[in-house]
Amino acid sequence: MKKRKMSQAWKNRIWNGSILAAFVAAMAVFVFLLQTEKRVLTEYEKEQVCVVTAAIPRGEKISAENAEQYITVMEIDKRIVPETALKSTEAASGRIAAYGVEQGMVLTTGMLRALSEITEQMREPVIAGFRAEDLYQVVGGVLRAGDRIHIYCVEQEEEKQNGKLLWENVFVQQVFDRNGAAIGGDDGTTPAQRVNIYMEKERVADFYAALAQGSLRVVKAEDTDRQEE
Repeated sequence: MKKRKMSQAWKNRIWNGSILAAFVAAMAVFVFLLQTEKRVLTEYEKEQVCVVTAAIPRGEKISAENAEQYITVMEIDKRIVPETALKSTEAASGRIAAYGVEQGMVLTTGMLRALSEITEQMREPVIAGFRAEDLYQVVGGVLRAGDRIHIYCVEQEEEKQNGKLLWENVFVQQVFDRNGAAIGGDDGTTPAQRVNIYMEKERVADFYAALAQGSLRVVKAEDTDRQEE
C-alpha cells in the first residue's frame, strides 16, 4: 500500500514536471516568435513621404490648389526613403520644379526650388512681362515656365548678330497663350504669346524702354547654359 502511494506521488511529480517543462518551452517559443516579429517589423518600418502621382513639368509651382494633382502622401519602406524626402504637401507648397519630375518618384528637396533660391541674387525681384509681338525676335523654340532666357538689344546694323547682351539667364515665371490662359509645361507646341519673367525692380524701367523700341531679341538658353539648379 505504501509502495503504491509512493508510486502515485512519483507519477504526479513527473507529470507536474512535464507540464512545467512544456510551459517553459512554450514561453521560450512565444518569446522567440515575439522577437522575430519585432525584428521583422523593425526591418520593414514604414515612413510617410510625398510620392509623385502625375508627372510634374519643369517650372510648375506646387500650391495648395494643385498639390493633390501631382502629389500623394503614402507610406513606404523606411529603408528606401531618401534623406531629403519631403514628408508633406505643405513642405512642397510654394516650391517650383527645377526639372521635369517623373511619376512614381519620391519627391525630394532637390527636385523643387524655393522662389528665394531662384531670385537669391536679386535685391528686390519683381515680375515683368512682355508680348511676343513686341520683340524683335525669339530664338530657340517655345518658351515655358522654368526656362531661362538671354535678352539682347539688337540695333539695325547688328541684325546678323545676337546684339548686345543686356540680361542673362532670366527665369521665366509663366507663359500664356493668345487667350490669356497659362500654358502647362506638358504642352510643347502652343506658342507663348505673353511671357512673365523675374527681374530686378530697378531694371524694369530700362527693360520696358528697350521693349518699346522693338529691339529686344530673346534667346532660349540651352541646358548647358543655364545656371546650376
